[in-house]
Amino acid sequence: MPKTHDIKDTALPSAWSELLAHQDAAAVMKPQAYRLAFADPEFLLRRETRGIRMQLELQKPDLAQIEAGIENTVVVFGSARFVSQETAQARLAQAKASGQANAIEQAERALRNAAWYEQAREFARIVSQQCTCLPEHEKLHICTGGGPGIMEAANRGAHDLGVPSVALNIVLPHEQSANPYVTPELSFKFHYFALRKMHFMMRAKALVAFPGGFGTLDELFEVMTLVQTRKAHTVPILLYGSDYWKRLLNLQVLVDEGTISAEDLELFTYVDSPQQAWQHICDFYNLQVSR
Repeated sequence: MPKTHDIKDTALPSAWSELLAHQDAAAVMKPQAYRLAFADPEFLLRRETRGIRMQLELQKPDLAQIEAGIENTVVVFGSARFVSQETAQARLAQAKASGQANAIEQAERALRNAAWYEQAREFARIVSQQCTCLPEHEKLHICTGGGPGIMEAANRGAHDLGVPSVALNIVLPHEQSANPYVTPELSFKFHYFALRKMHFMMRAKALVAFPGGFGTLDELFEVMTLVQTRKAHTVPILLYGSDYWKRLLNLQVLVDEGTISAEDLELFTYVDSPQQAWQHICDFYNLQVSR
């Protein structure tokens, strides 16, 4: 009786099988013209193959999230320098023991800013818990830059409930490793900022910007520009901590000088509690969740 075959079998041999089929595996990795192109790091890192690398950075996280069923995200931005209340309290105790005035001042500031960490963690917990009752196509997953500070807090909030969260990390001279609360199979590292930002927006149904520095401002204004120019769909853009953001940014000046329209100020909303932030997202999408 003739052997049957799986109709889903590919008509071409896999690249991995072809790579392993080489008689001398060590020779495959030696710099030489005969080496397979996809097994040639020197070739893949050439300036001329940058487009290929960019395509790979676009596709790898996209395919992984599709396979994991991640359709919608709530992106959380914020400072990488804030620490948890527990860590801040320990630093303050250490600083007081040292008796150094400068160290005490910095530790007290860290303890004040720890409130943002704890609120970001609580917000992520609320999102993760409330979305468990939603249909799969409506579920929202926390997505961060994967680093420390506010990013860690948001991933940690989802982790507290055993809910997967996404991390889009970037190779930098510092802050290179993912925080310990990221879901490993949803933790991605980028070389190109542009591709990382694209991934933030590809699945974002809301963006919550906690107090932060240059990186947070860069990400915030990138999103607002995309929405303003209709390059991205309108989504809730929430500035968490109205006192901080109003002291930092007087965007009314842009209206007064005619550099933006008055309605552009409606692109974002100030919020001051995890519950208020989540309620705004629910109202925007008319999500039917438990109260």
